[in-house]
Amino acid sequence: MPRKYVTDFLVIENKRLNEDTFLLVLKHPDTLPPIMPGQFAEVLVTGTSSVFLRRPLSVHDVDYAAQTISLFIRIAGKGTAHLSEVKKGSILNMVYPLGNSFTILKQKIESEKNSIDSLRAFVVYLYMFMMKHRKFFLIYQRETLNGNNSFCEDMIALEKQMKQMIMQIILRGEKEGIFRKVDEEFAISLIFGSIYGAVQRGINENIPDEIAAKEKEDIFDFILHGLYSGFNNIKELPLKGKTIVITRTVEQSRESASSLTSFGANVIIVPTLEIVPPSDWGKFDSVVAHPEKIDFIIFTSVHSVEMFSRRCREIGAIINYNRTKVVAVGNKTSSYCHKNNISVNIIPDKFSAEGVIEALSKYNLKNKVVFIPRSAIGREELPLGLKDLGAVIKSVPVYNVAIPSGDNINASLQQLDSTKVDLFVFTSPSTFENFLQIANVKNPFQYFSRFNIAAIGPTTKEAIESRKVKVNILPDEFTINGLTKKIIDYYSNHKEKV
Repeated sequence: MPRKYVTDFLVIENKRLNEDTFLLVLKHPDTLPPIMPGQFAEVLVTGTSSVFLRRPLSVHDVDYAAQTISLFIRIAGKGTAHLSEVKKGSILNMVYPLGNSFTILKQKIESEKNSIDSLRAFVVYLYMFMMKHRKFFLIYQRETLNGNNSFCEDMIALEKQMKQMIMQIILRGEKEGIFRKVDEEFAISLIFGSIYGAVQRGINENIPDEIAAKEKEDIFDFILHGLYSGFNNIKELPLKGKTIVITRTVEQSRESASSLTSFGANVIIVPTLEIVPPSDWGKFDSVVAHPEKIDFIIFTSVHSVEMFSRRCREIGAIINYNRTKVVAVGNKTSSYCHKNNISVNIIPDKFSAEGVIEALSKYNLKNKVVFIPRSAIGREELPLGLKDLGAVIKSVPVYNVAIPSGDNINASLQQLDSTKVDLFVFTSPSTFENFLQIANVKNPFQYFSRFNIAAIGPTTKEAIESRKVKVNILPDEFTINGLTKKIIDYYSNHKEKV
């Protein structure tokens, strides 16, 4: 691990940026050790008896030629207020550098569901990080070639951390059968050489951000080409070169993205849904207050299971699943039921309202109470179909669908605007309608005429085509896996467009 230092610094400037933010510039008495963007320092507050603990300040810039370090001060209490008033010529004692700029990268890699996603995260993050902090990169390159000073030793320690990250990705890919067996040391040299070579070229040519955004994908493709086990067989990576937009909740989109990126696709996640509780739990509470009267419960989605289980725990409701039969629409919903200790009796062959009605038509539903906890905007096809079979329907909202906040979608929309998209995936009428609102699409026919469109099922297809937008892909099985297979079939049969 890189070493930490305790040093007295000379204040050479304390500049006010706005009402409560200052930039503190400090001069080091000797050679500064490597300090990466994103790290911070803890500064001792002197000249006051009311503050005892050091205050953490983020590193804004490091000038190794001038031996200075710049720190941000944002007034948040007595300590930072006192530091904002220090004068030029004062001496401040600091512990530094603290934190790890690559903690975010490590967390990102570990959260990915397959090695291709992890590799893309590593390559894109490291390339864009070095392009953003070009001064640091040039010093990094220069000093790692010099083995005679402590600065170099710390740089080597940082590089060792990054090499361990990529080594884990390579080994994971080999274990998954996605990457071919390679000489790991050679592969690591290839990866870092490719990234750093591109950064150096970008600095020399002073390339703009839009070119850098394209360059990062070219670097990833080159590195993947060297690692991927079946790269000579196009069927092994049928979605390579395709950019696919997924519109669901953030959590669902990440899972859906994994199934597509494992086949080579570049996925942009545009969150269009946020799951929120219903405005009133009154109807739900009254139904589960008499669990002995419930003959069937139908869960149509993971969200319905999640919100149902959460509310039951909150009010202490207990359902006797030995008496009440449970229907789960789809294997994923069934799996989530089991995670919540809900026994599933019926999984329809068709994951749709029609499939549920067909499955329950085998039972005598006359005067049987069927409880359907579902979305507040759920369609009436299922309740009406079961009512025709004689069932007493208790259809109650357990969640509502809202549009995500601007902070959650602005970055996605910026990425969408700067990328050539091939396909949009919509998994419900709400994802489509919310996207139109989020992206401010006034003319859907004109906007989507440039892209292919995939819908997860006929209900979604009908909603999209009611806006005069053509749906190109509709799966036989109305699940993400079924949709992924259909997308692969579509592009395999349209190779002239690849």
